[in-house]
Amino acid sequence: VLIFACFLAAPLLLLAEDTEDNISKELDCFIEPFITVNLGSEVIGIIEELKVDRGDHVEKGQILARLDTRVEDATLELMRARTEMIATMEAKKANLEFAIREHERKEELYSQDIVAFEEMDIAKTKMLVAKRELEAAEEQKHIVDLEHKKAMESVERRIIRSPIKGVVIERFLSIGELVDKKPILKLAQLDPLNVEVIAPVSLLGYFKVGDIAEIVPEHVAGISYIGKVKIVDNVIDATSGTFGLRIELPNPDYAVPAGLQCSIHIQDNKTVSSK
Repeated sequence: VLIFACFLAAPLLLLAEDTEDNISKELDCFIEPFITVNLGSEVIGIIEELKVDRGDHVEKGQILARLDTRVEDATLELMRARTEMIATMEAKKANLEFAIREHERKEELYSQDIVAFEEMDIAKTKMLVAKRELEAAEEQKHIVDLEHKKAMESVERRIIRSPIKGVVIERFLSIGELVDKKPILKLAQLDPLNVEVIAPVSLLGYFKVGDIAEIVPEHVAGISYIGKVKIVDNVIDATSGTFGLRIELPNPDYAVPAGLQCSIHIQDNKTVSSK
């Protein structure tokens, strides 16, 4: 018998039986993925590449599919070319610096009556023109940078990434198919798992968030797992006279498959253990 010592300090889910023997009770439950995602695309397009299939494990942020981006790639290449053309701005900066120095020299000479007013005025005009040219180049560069960013985002929107760490449980489309409103893939996060429990109204107020429960999956003989209560519903289903619990079950090695029925063992003054 393996004793889960790390949970001995935590409160157990206990239920006193209305008999002298205090025999342990069970509540039925169902094991579900922590979250499922129907993964689609925010833009319409043709699937060019599909990197995963059903059963594949995926990481958060991993590229799972790509739409056709030939038009967007061409636009991005054009923006890159325009960005390189704006590199002449450095020359415009140098030209302005030279024009400023030239104007300062002419102004000094003019104050000493060495050069005529016309020469000093020409130098000042060249300086102002160089300044306006640099300002125009900087404004154009800002616009090109925004267009380049927009082109990059347009390409990125056609790259489909996984929003979770989990498993592909279904593939709806294949390479060459049109992506519109229909999802491409269905993903499930399997660590942790949600264990959904339906409890009778007679137990309302008995459970609390943080309680520990022993979970026994169906068709897995001799093995039980430890989970922690995360949600206790405060609304009763008047028709059935029941309320819901959710237990979070750690599953780092994906040892417990989702979709199984299970039971949680409720015992009075007994240690939770796995056999």
